[in-house]
Amino acid sequence: MSTGSHSDIAAQFGARIRAATAAGTPLRLRGGGTKDWYGQALQGEVFDTSAYAGIVAYEPTELVITARCGTPLAEIEALLAQHHQMLAFEPPRHGAASTIGGVVASALSGPRRASAGAVRDFVLGAVLMDGHGEALRFGGQVMKNVAGYDVSRLLAGSLGTLGLILEVSLKVLPVPVCEASLRFEMSEIDALRHLNEWAGQPLPISASCWHQGVLSLRLSGAEAAVVAAQRKLGGALLADAAAFWTSLRDQTHGYFDGGSLWRLSVPPAASAIILRGEQLIEWGGAQRWLKADAADAADAEQAAAIRRTVAAAGGHATLFRGPDKEVGVFHPLAPAVALINQRLKQAFDPAGIFNPGRMYG
Repeated sequence: MSTGSHSDIAAQFGARIRAATAAGTPLRLRGGGTKDWYGQALQGEVFDTSAYAGIVAYEPTELVITARCGTPLAEIEALLAQHHQMLAFEPPRHGAASTIGGVVASALSGPRRASAGAVRDFVLGAVLMDGHGEALRFGGQVMKNVAGYDVSRLLAGSLGTLGLILEVSLKVLPVPVCEASLRFEMSEIDALRHLNEWAGQPLPISASCWHQGVLSLRLSGAEAAVVAAQRKLGGALLADAAAFWTSLRDQTHGYFDGGSLWRLSVPPAASAIILRGEQLIEWGGAQRWLKADAADAADAEQAAAIRRTVAAAGGHATLFRGPDKEVGVFHPLAPAVALINQRLKQAFDPAGIFNPGRMYG
């Protein structure tokens, strides 16, 4: 692990990256290691980024926080909580060692994503160390500064394949004044129909989940709005609501135990998707989890069939968790999109040393 001041650590990072580029040595960028399971098989020498940690700036009145990549997510959330603020996209923690660099690189969002936005929507700026060991700054620390905004957003979900995210500035939001959660017993078809109807109404729905014949809703906002929505929607109060939504966010809910897991991203208005396996539906119908038999997940024909079915519904399928990733974790890219990806990779990492093969071959 690197030691010294933050400037010394950054200099050490740059020196190692330049040496790796010169030698063509693959590097596996790693913060807390809580998402090592995500993506294709890991390759390269471990490049530990956890020493480059600490909150650079936090302006509660400006709703912006800037932190170094190795900063624990728990530290950031604790600081925000002191000011009744939050990361509105509810990043899954997947372990106490989760870092903010990994949060942005993986771009995983929790139950509030459908109402609040995705990780990329909250990235205001970033500092990236490229394959030449140079620190490139994109975006800024205020919401009005949009210079380079698209580049900083590109880093969300890049899984470290474009370079080392040294620092990131994120928009934060106030914690809702009032929340209430409701449950309704209904079929999958009815749940999808209701979710789409409610999406077109001024209801403060901040999260939804359908599983095994039960639709759960979370309402968030001003007390008057939440109370009015409860009165309009009916339903029963959801017991242990905070624990329930946390179990979905961190995937400690019993549904996520065992089996291979596909994440199906489809338009919210898509009808029920008929596939073999148990499903759980979030984000108003836009995110659907499929727990499949391990043999099905590892079978190329079955994987292709899942992807064809989801593509026909206007979406794409990711093998989120599975024992065999030979079928490809991420949905195959269209040729034009694949070419853009290749050109971006070439621009930021010409020697191809950063997390090679983590997303695509």
